[in-house]
Amino acid sequence: MHFLLIYDTAPDYLQRRAEFRSAHLALAWQAAQRGELLLGGAVGEPADSALLLFNCDSADIPAAFAKADPYVVNGLVKRWQVKPWHTVVGESAANPVKPEAAG
Repeated sequence: MHFLLIYDTAPDYLQRRAEFRSAHLALAWQAAQRGELLLGGAVGEPADSALLLFNCDSADIPAAFAKADPYVVNGLVKRWQVKPWHTVVGESAANPVKPEAAG
């Protein structure tokens, strides 16, 4: 199952990011190596949010990631939420639906 971890970043996110970036990236790469985190990154120019795509069995996994993330702990993320993403198209879709089955 796929989950999106959605971050709304604080207004000073870009100014403060460098201090916590190495620790944040270490946590992210550990989750990726476990096969939980598929993709992650900032959204927008300049970044005002971030999306992290998880492949796991429970929303608890991305929630635990957020609670341990130095960006969240140190206030660079002002709000976060986990939402299930019901993927149906693409090689990695959790529940592929082909056109002939869509009927």
